[in-house]
Amino acid sequence: MDFTLLIIGADANAYYMARCYHELTNKQAYIIAKNPIWFTANSKIVKPKYYENIWEEKEFLKILNEFYEEHKTEKILLVSATENYIELISKNEGKLKNKFIFNYPKYSIIETLSNKELFYKTYMDNGIIELPKTIYHKKNDKLNIHFNYPVIVKPANVVEYRHIEKPNKTKIYKVNNQEELEQTIKEIYNIGYKDTIIIQEYIEGDDSYLFDSVIYADKNSKVKRITLAQIALQEHKKDLVGNAAVLINGYNEFNNTNEIVEKIRKFSEKIGLTGFYEFDLKYDKKDNSFKLLEINPRQGRCSYYLTKAGCNLIEILYCDLIKKELLKYEVLDKEVLLSFVPKKIIKDYVVNEKIKNKALSMYKDHVNPIKYNKDKSLKRMYLLYRKDKRYFKDYKEAYWTNN
Repeated sequence: MDFTLLIIGADANAYYMARCYHELTNKQAYIIAKNPIWFTANSKIVKPKYYENIWEEKEFLKILNEFYEEHKTEKILLVSATENYIELISKNEGKLKNKFIFNYPKYSIIETLSNKELFYKTYMDNGIIELPKTIYHKKNDKLNIHFNYPVIVKPANVVEYRHIEKPNKTKIYKVNNQEELEQTIKEIYNIGYKDTIIIQEYIEGDDSYLFDSVIYADKNSKVKRITLAQIALQEHKKDLVGNAAVLINGYNEFNNTNEIVEKIRKFSEKIGLTGFYEFDLKYDKKDNSFKLLEINPRQGRCSYYLTKAGCNLIEILYCDLIKKELLKYEVLDKEVLLSFVPKKIIKDYVVNEKIKNKALSMYKDHVNPIKYNKDKSLKRMYLLYRKDKRYFKDYKEAYWTNN
């Protein structure tokens, strides 16, 4: 497998994509990012470089062109870990496609996914899969909520919000009354956010009502791989709510797996998604349906579980984009437990007894995307140990409660 992997970003997502490459080729991936992040900064499986102004489009293209000039005799597979870099890649597809190998949706599609106002307005009445009831609030608008509390509040412009540098920034808010809602909206705008705020009905149910689906589609938007994983526990810190901490692929206690998987496939192909992308869903017990919360135009933070389910994420990109193999459609339904957290966190904080017992029974063979037995420097092992210990504090003092 004679190709080079360049990853844009330095977070947990970037780390496990480098891990997939290392498991496949035993080679280091190159990483380009704004700042060092501990997931990749002390790793033996990556070669990182950092650029302060990489978020600026002109500088981004300059950095990529410099990398190409240094490696132009190689086949360079380009992978992004975050939406902001994917936007830049897709927006500049014409300038990059003859130098790098990648598979991302058209920029016009990515715009409808990255901005949550556009997302809900574009796809609310798609005729295939349901979305939660949603209100779009702009600064100084009068609040007029036509569904019951509690409600979910989140910034519509994910990229703008991410670029606001505020420690421990809240990603998603759950508010219980009008006074809380007004205060939350004020708080979001006071830190410098300017765009629309999403106010959404809260679908009842603890973390185990959440589901993760990761899909890979070829450049013709034909789905080739798809998963459905039930989440046992999500992260409960302010800045990480919405990210799975524990999930089981191939497990669904609400049964109608084939129906929702087929809806995801049809919807994906209808709107023209390509490459890796992730559906966040929640099961609504009121009408026994799955509601689509959002789509990320990339592999998610926890998508490494596909590798253990039989689909190394870098290998399928290689087979599709470099080897040009004719891929068949496959539902990856092997049961796999992914957990970022220690076993005792599952015991103490997963409230659904059925999935808790299932996860505990599988824990001996679980996978953690950031723990790799071929990447065990003393500094890295110490940081992983500290992260495990910190989880106990994070859940004890959690911003988000599992209900």
